[in-house]
Amino acid sequence: MTDVRISASILSADFANLGRDVAAAESAGCDEIHFDVMDGHFVPNLTFGAPVLQAIRSITKLPIAAHMMVERPDLYIEAFASAGANTFIVHVEATRHLHRTFEAIRAAGMKPGVALNPATSLATIEAALDYVDAVLLMTVNPGFGGQKFIPGVMPKLKRLAETVRTEKRQVDVGVDGGIKLDTARIAAANGARTLISGSGIYAHPQGLQAAVRELRSATAA
Repeated sequence: MTDVRISASILSADFANLGRDVAAAESAGCDEIHFDVMDGHFVPNLTFGAPVLQAIRSITKLPIAAHMMVERPDLYIEAFASAGANTFIVHVEATRHLHRTFEAIRAAGMKPGVALNPATSLATIEAALDYVDAVLLMTVNPGFGGQKFIPGVMPKLKRLAETVRTEKRQVDVGVDGGIKLDTARIAAANGARTLISGSGIYAHPQGLQAAVRELRSATAA
C-alpha cells in the first residue's frame, strides 16, 4: 500500500468563510481541493461555478479537482480551465461521448477524470481507462454532503484497483462520500489512492489538522 492522497471537499466548508477554509485545508496538509459543481438537474442540489473556483485559485497552491455533477459538462470545460482547475471530472452517467469529452478536457490543459455513481458498473468505463488520469467511485449517491458511506461499493473499488495495478495504468483511483476515520481505512485497504473527505475533516471535533493526521495514520502502509 502506498500513501494515499487526501482531497478536501469544500462542499462541507463554511461558505461564508470559504477562503479561510481552503487555506486551512492546505495548512493542515491536504493534497488537493475537491470542488463539487452541482446543477440541480443531474443531482438535486445547487452549489458553485467557475467564478468561485477562480476566486479560491488565487489563495491556494494545491491542485483543484472540479467534480462536475452536472448535465452536459462539456459546456463548462473552457470556463473551468480558465478559472484554474487542474482536473475536470465528469460523470459517465451524464456524458454521451466520453472520448470526445476527455480529448476536449486535455486540450484545455486539464487532466480528465471520470466518476461513477454507486450503482453504475465498471463496464461503462473499461474502454475509457486509456484516456483518463483519474477514476472516482462515489461511495454515496451524489448531491449532498454528510451522507453515510455505502460499503457495497468496495468490491467494485477492489476490482478497479486490481485492474489499474495489473495493467500498470497511470490512473488515480479515488473515492468520494462518507469518508471518515473508519471508512478511510476500509477504502484504502480496497485500493483507493485518493480519499475525498468533506464533513470528515471540516466537522472533526479537533479541527482540520487532527482530522488529516488521523486519516493519514489510518491509511498508512
